[in-house]
Amino acid sequence: MGKLHLLAPAKVNYRLDVLGKRPDGYHDLRMVMQRVDLCDEVIISLNDVPGIRVTCGKKGVPDGPGNIAWRAADALLQISGKSVGIDIAINKRIPVAAGLGGGSSDAATVLMGVNELLDLKLSDERLMEIGVKLGADVPFFIFKKTALAEGIGEKLTAMESMPALWVVLVNPGIHVPTAWVYQNLRLTTKTSDHIIRDSYSSAAEVAELLSNDLEPVTCTKHPLLNDLKDKLLKAGAAGSLMSGSGATVFGIFEDEAVAQKAATEIAAECGWFAVAVKTL
Repeated sequence: MGKLHLLAPAKVNYRLDVLGKRPDGYHDLRMVMQRVDLCDEVIISLNDVPGIRVTCGKKGVPDGPGNIAWRAADALLQISGKSVGIDIAINKRIPVAAGLGGGSSDAATVLMGVNELLDLKLSDERLMEIGVKLGADVPFFIFKKTALAEGIGEKLTAMESMPALWVVLVNPGIHVPTAWVYQNLRLTTKTSDHIIRDSYSSAAEVAELLSNDLEPVTCTKHPLLNDLKDKLLKAGAAGSLMSGSGATVFGIFEDEAVAQKAATEIAAECGWFAVAVKTL
């Protein structure tokens, strides 16, 4: 009845400004979000056995209705009104709960894939409206461009001129719940006065953009992350930052060989997940 093999890319935040808390409990954000080519594999199949089945087999990732990918498929199945079966198999390559958006990307990929398999012909804009109800980062992965994200992350503006870079991702296996980070965030009255330009042309220029208001919260509890940032800078990164709520730290590089060497050496020294990837 139809089957798709799809890739769900990770993201890093070049910038994450927390502007204030909203009455609904969410926070108003200003982010610069960049996809990278570390991807989960998502296989979606239609069959004659009604129901949605999600399998992953990765620790920390639920199968079934507890998985955001299941909820994405269910949202479109209800819209379709069809009585079909949807099987989703996820091969996780993106570290879990790591600030890299893996779950949100899986959900976005399922929305796009099921839309195609069921021939619903929903626009990307409509899929983004559905996606934001699943998670604030989901619309970004449907948008498929480097973006300035505002609101809770759903207001997206394409940043067309951003240099292709190598990004070294380092994840020490520390689980950092996003909700905990926001609960422990001390909001100040400051408003970010950093001007985000329309155009960036080098790693050095992007390095000037790097900032994350969540970083002090996570790094205070896990000072190891500051050490990882220093390692990346010493290995030749133009800049280094924690992505999202953590605990992944990344460094940006213009030279592939330098980036690959940094990832290999950090992985060998520390035994942690470290990989050099390209921006998309």
